Amino acid sequence: MKNYYYFLGVAENASDEDIKKAYRKLSLKYHPDKNPGDEFFENRFREIQEAYEMLNDKEKRRIYDDNLGHQQRSYRPNLPPVIKSFSTNKVRVQKGEEVIITWQTLNADIVKVLPFGLVKGYGEKVIRITEFKNSQFQLLLHVTNSLLNKTVVQQITLTEVFEDISAQDREEAEKLVNPQEENKLETQNPSKVSRLIIAVIFLIIAALLLAKTFFGAEI
Repeated sequence: MKNYYYFLGVAENASDEDIKKAYRKLSLKYHPDKNPGDEFFENRFREIQEAYEMLNDKEKRRIYDDNLGHQQRSYRPNLPPVIKSFSTNKVRVQKGEEVIITWQTLNADIVKVLPFGLVKGYGEKVIRITEFKNSQFQLLLHVTNSLLNKTVVQQITLTEVFEDISAQDREEAEKLVNPQEENKLETQNPSKVSRLIIAVIFLIIAALLLAKTFFGAEI
């Protein structure tokens, strides 16, 4: 049996005004027009509508409360909630890239995939991550058995990756990592000033040799 109070985020003894306020807030947050084509938001909005229609009508709410109370009295699970599986098809993701989340749980009446919200006990969801925090995105699966008041949580961390850097960027990076290669090239190709100095020395030596040859001068 669905817990409509949980769908609206209110207590079971909430006033009519509290229910209306919660409905207005959630219907704006999950309205499909804000997230066109997203099945999760469409289903969540449908659940909010369904819950409000039930709890806003006094007679329907009275009957619902009786049935909910009977279920809670008769259903006494003695098994804690279990996460059988929780995974994504990739953990290294570029901004805007599609990621597929899958999960399966047992013994739980409240299941949430954060930051997205309530989901069924098992399923699959396709998301696109447009914002990372410190190059990471956290996914949390919260699984609760509300009658036992027990919750288990599992986390997946997605890491942002970037497109391949350009050839020029790679060359600059290689120079920073291997500066000796650049120094080696400089050694193999002396500057113009060095060549000029060497030429002057050779000219001086040649002049001295000529002087010795023609004038018999001693060096």
